[in-house]
Amino acid sequence: MARAPRRPPHPGDGGPLVIDDVIDVVLETVGSIDPWLRTLLAFIAMALETSVLLGLLVPGDTVVIIAALAVEEWPWWLALIAATVLGAIAGESIGFAIGRWLGPRIDRWLARRWPAASKRWRRTERYLARRGGIAIFLSRFLPVAHSLVPLIVGASPMPYRRFLAWTLPACMLWATAYASAGWAAGGSYRELADELHGAGYVLVAVIVAFVLAVWGVKQLVSRLEARHMREDDEEERSEEERSARERSAQERSGEER
Repeated sequence: MARAPRRPPHPGDGGPLVIDDVIDVVLETVGSIDPWLRTLLAFIAMALETSVLLGLLVPGDTVVIIAALAVEEWPWWLALIAATVLGAIAGESIGFAIGRWLGPRIDRWLARRWPAASKRWRRTERYLARRGGIAIFLSRFLPVAHSLVPLIVGASPMPYRRFLAWTLPACMLWATAYASAGWAAGGSYRELADELHGAGYVLVAVIVAFVLAVWGVKQLVSRLEARHMREDDEEERSEEERSARERSAQERSGEER
C-alpha cells in the first residue's frame, strides 16, 4: 500500500504529522501482509481466543480490527468476516467437545482442588439451565464467558446442534461489527490522508467510538443478566440451607438411636 502524500508541515503542526506517520507505518505494515495470510491469521486468532483458557491470553478482537484496517475491497471484508466466524465456531466447538468428553472429570477435579471455581462452574450451569440458548448467544459479547460457556454447555445434556444454532448468529453479529469498524476506520483515513492535516485523529476517533459502544453494550448485558445470576445465588443458598437442615436432622436422629 503506497503511502499517502503529505502537505508540507507548518510550524507548530508536529502533533498531527506524528500521529499520521505512526498510522501510516501501521497500515503499511499490515497492508504488506498478503490478504490471504491476514485472513488466515484472523481465523487462527479467533480459534485460539474462543478455545478454553486461551481466550484469556489471545486478543482475537484486536487482531480482527487490525486486519480490517488494511482491507480496501469489500470481497476481502466479507472474507475476513467469514474467517472470523469460522475461527470462533472452531474454537467454541473444541471447548464444547472437551466439555462433552471431560466435563464430569473437570467438575470433580475443581470440587477437590479449586472449590471457588467449582462453585462458579455450578453457578454457570444453573444460569444456562435457567436462560437456555439466550445465555449462549449473550456470552459471545462478554469477556471470559465466551471461552468458558462452550465448555460448560458441552458438559450439559444440550445437543451440539442446538448449541451451534445459538452461537452462530452471535458470532456472525460479533464478526461483522468488528470487521466493519476496522474497515470503516482504515477507509476513512485513506480517503482523508491527502486532504486533511491530522487525518489520523479520524481513525482514532472511529476506533475509540466503537470500543466505547462495545463497552456500553457489555455493561448493559451484564446488568440485565445479573438479575438471573442473583436468582441462581438465592437458589444455591436455599439448597445449602436445606441440605444443612437435612444433615442436622439426620445427626439428631442418629443421636436418639
